[in-house]
Amino acid sequence: QVQLVESGGGLVQAGGSLRLSCAASGFTFSIYDMAWHRQAPGKQRELVAEIISSGSTHYADSMKGRFTISRDNANNAVYLQMNTLKPEDTAVYYCRARRGPVNYWGQGTQVTVSS
Repeated sequence: QVQLVESGGGLVQAGGSLRLSCAASGFTFSIYDMAWHRQAPGKQRELVAEIISSGSTHYADSMKGRFTISRDNANNAVYLQMNTLKPEDTAVYYCRARRGPVNYWGQGTQVTVSS
């Protein structure tokens, strides 16, 4: 059974940091491209950052320089280090695994940034 379980969300003041974790199971983690997406109230889900199976990374423009995605294939986990958080970063953050047409999603973790 495929599972993606996010953790690490919470309430933080603007300028603060959070580290999100996603624990994966039920599939061959190392060959999947992993990503973090987020969805703010009333907005569409958007890509935050992606790390493909080779380790190459891609970031949405507004996150470059503030967020860092990483993966640990030995422990089937992907992380998102978020620094210099802004109120507009408030959203539910989702972990996603993808290989070809196959996509798996986690349930999300809430991140709230207060001004």
